[in-house]
Amino acid sequence: MSQFEEKQIERKEIYDGAVLHVVKDKVLLPNGEESIREFCLHKGAVAVIPIDNNDEVIMVRQFRYAHHREFLEIPAGKLDFIGEDPLDAAKRELSEETGAMAERITPLGILDTTPALIDEIIHLYMAEGLSFGNMHPDEDEFLEVVRYPLKDLVNMVMHGEIRDGKTQIAILKAAIIKKMI
Repeated sequence: MSQFEEKQIERKEIYDGAVLHVVKDKVLLPNGEESIREFCLHKGAVAVIPIDNNDEVIMVRQFRYAHHREFLEIPAGKLDFIGEDPLDAAKRELSEETGAMAERITPLGILDTTPALIDEIIHLYMAEGLSFGNMHPDEDEFLEVVRYPLKDLVNMVMHGEIRDGKTQIAILKAAIIKKMI
């Protein structure tokens, strides 16, 4: 137990949506005082950096409504249900968004996306030994599949051209594993 732990006293449900569930908790602080914490509950997600035999990464370009612009990202998606095996979800998202299947999938760790606002965690993976079939994105998913050399993506991250956190982390971890940085 952490000396900084805050203990839930009560919870009020604020909003129950398709992706986010917003709650307002009254908490007991380490100093004995009470405070309020508002945050979102999330089922969790996966993200996969698919790298072909030429060290090119299969990326997706898609419009993100919350930011009103396109993002260049690695394939990713939310878990379908709490308790879903993240590896199964990673394989599904890779296939849906890129049509790729992988001979080898390496876990790259877990990312706590925005700890002050949401309990979402993203399971990161690197996929190699790729073969390709047909894409089958979700009905409301519009994206373009593009390829970039991993070395170029590292430079794009370092120059602020790729702003998505999960994508930045996966690119840098993959580059370290492949001894490119």
